[in-house]
Amino acid sequence: MLQEGKLYIGTSRKPDDSINKGEYLELKFGNRHGLITGATGTGKTVTLQILAEGFSNAGVPVFCADIKGDLSGIGAIGEPKDFLVKRAEQIGLAPYDFQEFPVIFWDLYGEKGHRVRTTMSEMGPLLLSRLMNATDAQEGVLNIAFKIADEGGLPLLDLKDLQALLNYMGENAGELSNQFGFISKSSVGSIQRELLILEQQGAEHFFGEPALKITDIMRTTNDGRGAISVLAADKLMMNPRLYATFLLWLLSELFEELPEVGDPDKPKLVFFFDEAHLLFNDAPKVLVERVEQVVRLIRSKGVGVYFVTQNPLDMPETVLAQLGNRVQHALRAYSPREQKAVKTAADTFRPNPDFNCAEVITNLGTGEALVSTLEGKGSPTMVERTLIRPPASRLGPLTEAERQKVIDVSPVRGLYDEDFDRESAYELLAKRAAKAAEQAEAARQAEEQPREGSRWTLPGFGDDEPAARSGRQARQRSSGYQRETIVEAAMKSVARTVATQVGRALVRGILGSLKR
Repeated sequence: MLQEGKLYIGTSRKPDDSINKGEYLELKFGNRHGLITGATGTGKTVTLQILAEGFSNAGVPVFCADIKGDLSGIGAIGEPKDFLVKRAEQIGLAPYDFQEFPVIFWDLYGEKGHRVRTTMSEMGPLLLSRLMNATDAQEGVLNIAFKIADEGGLPLLDLKDLQALLNYMGENAGELSNQFGFISKSSVGSIQRELLILEQQGAEHFFGEPALKITDIMRTTNDGRGAISVLAADKLMMNPRLYATFLLWLLSELFEELPEVGDPDKPKLVFFFDEAHLLFNDAPKVLVERVEQVVRLIRSKGVGVYFVTQNPLDMPETVLAQLGNRVQHALRAYSPREQKAVKTAADTFRPNPDFNCAEVITNLGTGEALVSTLEGKGSPTMVERTLIRPPASRLGPLTEAERQKVIDVSPVRGLYDEDFDRESAYELLAKRAAKAAEQAEAARQAEEQPREGSRWTLPGFGDDEPAARSGRQARQRSSGYQRETIVEAAMKSVARTVATQVGRALVRGILGSLKR
């Protein structure tokens, strides 16, 4: 059943339930992207698992998000359960061999795998603006912020760096506007509120150092197999804004760093994004356009992107048109929206005259799907009703002990597990603010400190100059002379008064004696 240069997906069946032929995904079209859809419990995760196994065995590194923890079992050897063995016999898969795969566990929160981080500088103002649905004025302020950081030697690494820089810009908006263009305090405040939303969803875990190197998710083993990077996303899913931020950053980073390779014999890397609707729910138009652009152009970098979601209506039409490899599991058709989804899914396939695609979608069993891949010169194959092959690795999650064992022998162990908070914009701005406060306090104390002798002086007149000192001493001598003269005059006046009074008494005595 296995063929060189192709991934075996499963075996198609005819309308009379007889076995038809094997269904494959050609490796050379693996970078043409794909879509896996279906209602809950129809087998999407198993399909993701068997495709990841196939790419890994072909030497293609894989990155996938593990929403429920079920996908972690890909790191352990499979177990011959009855229903798996029965499916292998039913589709003619012999021998049905079990194996474990080289897995690297990642986690933005560092709880179930190695930490995943990037810096604010690597995210850049354009991507941040798209994620925050920023207005033109707000986008302009963000661009100015990154410009100030570059020219001022202020590294932007984490959330607190950008928040500190925005505070600085708000406090000095007038002065900075003269140099960089108008900075509105209201725009600064709006950006700070959006950053607060990201922070509340755990973005402080995502922004920082050491930043993830793209090469560490593009590893191959010594035996030529591609490493499967599994991102623990059960907790991350509770924070959809952060999840979308991470996915878009990763795609953008790959697009910017990887060289053009055209159409290689096999992809350089394959991504599986589970719960893909989180990337597009309530997303602004500019963000959807950015995703569409990256998906359309990243193919030439040798990267394949596979979206996994419940409903094909979750995907924008512009993105849906880029997905050439399709695996459609069962859908329910009870509500008008669900009926529309069934029709949309059916219309995206190349029709098969043997059956009505829309009717079959609602009647597919668990582990059964409609499959259409690219062939020849890139045209889609006729859709086939297919029994998906059973996985070679474990179906179900690893235990905590098994997961930790894989982490302990990981090739990236110790590279990302510890936070590194080097001096950056936050610390530098804090130092500048502290220095400015010290200078202001010193100036205030200098102004309030009294001069020598508790005397007031006028600015510009130095008390300590020789001329001033001699003049002051002369005034002091003059004042002393004047004070001495006044005392002497007063004493003389008293003496004169006393003498006058005595003289008058004598005169009155003499005259009185004469009258007798």
